[in-house]
Amino acid sequence: MIAYGSALRYVIMLSLFFLPATEKVRIERWLRGREDFRKLGLADAVIVSFGKSGRTWLRVMISRLYQVKYGLSERHLIGFDNLHRKNRAIPKLFFTHDNYLKDYTKNVTSKEEYYNKRVVLMIRDPADVAVSQYNQWKYRMRPGKKKINAYPSTGAEVGLFEFVIGKEAGLPKIIDWMNGWAKDLDRIKELLIVRYEEMRADPEGSLARIVDFIGTPGNSDQIREAVNFASVENMRKLEEKRVFWLSGGRMTAKDRSNPNSFKVRRAKVGGYLDDFTPEQVAQIEELVASRLAPVFGYGPQRGSERAVAG
Repeated sequence: MIAYGSALRYVIMLSLFFLPATEKVRIERWLRGREDFRKLGLADAVIVSFGKSGRTWLRVMISRLYQVKYGLSERHLIGFDNLHRKNRAIPKLFFTHDNYLKDYTKNVTSKEEYYNKRVVLMIRDPADVAVSQYNQWKYRMRPGKKKINAYPSTGAEVGLFEFVIGKEAGLPKIIDWMNGWAKDLDRIKELLIVRYEEMRADPEGSLARIVDFIGTPGNSDQIREAVNFASVENMRKLEEKRVFWLSGGRMTAKDRSNPNSFKVRRAKVGGYLDDFTPEQVAQIEELVASRLAPVFGYGPQRGSERAVAG
């Protein structure tokens, strides 16, 4: 189902067909930013994350909790106010990657627009994010999204390691995004930071903490059902069966024969270690350690933690 804002943006962009490509990108990003600004102002809470940081997993868990709690169909993923329109007790949740707001507000130096909002900031080890971004770009991302977000074009010959360490879409971009939030954390009045790794270790506790913070707590049975429903195995089955087709392509596999084309891929903590040589891992971890704000807890200590775990 196409939202009104998306449909209007499509019509506007269609009318600008003959403009230069760079101008069309600028206008589309401005339109997306305007829609984000509108939703941000109306939202009861905001879920912010860089892409591939576990947002869809959390969205499915929250959706299932509300489905069970309020007797709704499992086919609807929460998307801003769609479930709120079915039951006013369900909040308007704005899920965003914080990509386009600055294109509308022209504010590139702070997160001022979020200061007075209730914000859940989801973060994940940027090395794992970068690997997942590569598979998203290679197997799932639409050409238009690649263009407006400055990803390599469709068909570009870019290897995994080259993508991950590259400025265009890899670690430097992810780290800059996280650092942009790090310097403004103290100014956000209501903030909950959620680490993907902690969600994997304790999904029930993490979900309970998040919905309590949002203001719509669930009981232990509802939390457990939501977590079980959003397990990796079940979410892959849901993709294969296209259960969430009403929510567009967000939760449908692009190629059912290719596991890398699924929205839910490995969902593994530290999965990047399986994809690179020791020398490449060292280069990746040095980049993270030297550039990422320490407040998030991803840095040189990861090597010693793996040694202890081993």
